[in-house]
Formats: sequence, C-alpha cells, structure tokens
Amino acid sequence: MATTAPDIITLKIEKIFNTLDSDHNGYVEWSDFQQLVDRLLNEYRLDRGDRRATALQAGYAMFWQELARHADANGDQRISKDEYIAAARTSTFDNSRFDSVDGLSNVLFDVVDVNGDNEIDKDEFARFLGNVWGVPMPDTIQAFAALDADGDGRISRSEFIRAAREFFMSTDPAAPGGRLFGAV
Repeated sequence: MATTAPDIITLKIEKIFNTLDSDHNGYVEWSDFQQLVDRLLNEYRLDRGDRRATALQAGYAMFWQELARHADANGDQRISKDEYIAAARTSTFDNSRFDSVDGLSNVLFDVVDVNGDNEIDKDEFARFLGNVWGVPMPDTIQAFAALDADGDGRISRSEFIRAAREFFMSTDPAAPGGRLFGAV
C-alpha cells in the first residue's frame, strides 16, 4: 500500500491552526485571533492606540473576514481545521480584497522590529517566535539563520516578507521561509 507524502503547505498551515486554536476545541474563531493580537500587544507592550496596534488589529480582522468568506459556509463564525487549511490556501492567492501574506507580514514586521531600525535582530526574532508562537530556542535560532538570506545577522523587511511568501506558497520543504513560524 503506497502512502502519499504530506503536502508541505498543508503541514505549515496546520501548524498555524494548532497555535491559533487556543482552547483546543478543533476550531478557530475570531476570539482565537483576538487572543493572538492580545499576546502580541502584551509581549510588545503596545497601547491599543499605537499605530502598530491599530494596524495589527485591522490586519487580523481583515484576514479573519477573508477566512470566513472562503470557509464559513454555514455562518457559525467558527472554522474547522480542514476549512481553515482550505481557506488559508485560497486567501493566500486570492488577494482581490486583502493581500493577507504581504499585508500581515508588514504589520508583524513593524511590531517585531522593536527598535524601529527596519531590521529584525536575533533577539527580536527570538522574542517573536519564542514568546508569541511558543517555538523552542533551538528552532528559533535555526529559523533566524534560514531567514537571514544575506547572512548579515539581521532580517530585513524584504527577507521577512519573502519568508512569509515562502511559508504560505512554497512547496519546497527546504525553502528558508518554511521556518518562519518554527520547524514543521
């Protein structure tokens, strides 16, 4: 009996779903996204009136609306893992209303770049992956090295956005962006 290798994009999106599903009920709801936003605001000590906090809230609200548009056919305001995977895949490429990959990447970059130098250093990246996404330190270090394409010890905005595109769009399991949220 032949088995099919798991689809790498599905595995990556499933990893995001598992982190988002904060109450582990097998669904994501807006409240799960709000908890992620709150974790980011708390971790980075951002006041809700800060422009980065406003952009973060708006970006995730728009992403939620896109997911719901593609997945929540029955209107119950919750999305199962299979629905989430399908909707995330679709909304990644359907940017007719909102470019979720580039839009959220830019918003997250602005939050993670604590010192505002338009680069993410190792400590800033470790804080993002470790404290917000719960990725263990060894994976964080490996992910940083993979995303730092030019080896200068920093992740530029373009490297970060390229990594997000690879995470959500690349079927290459060795693509550096596949480690954006830790090893799959």
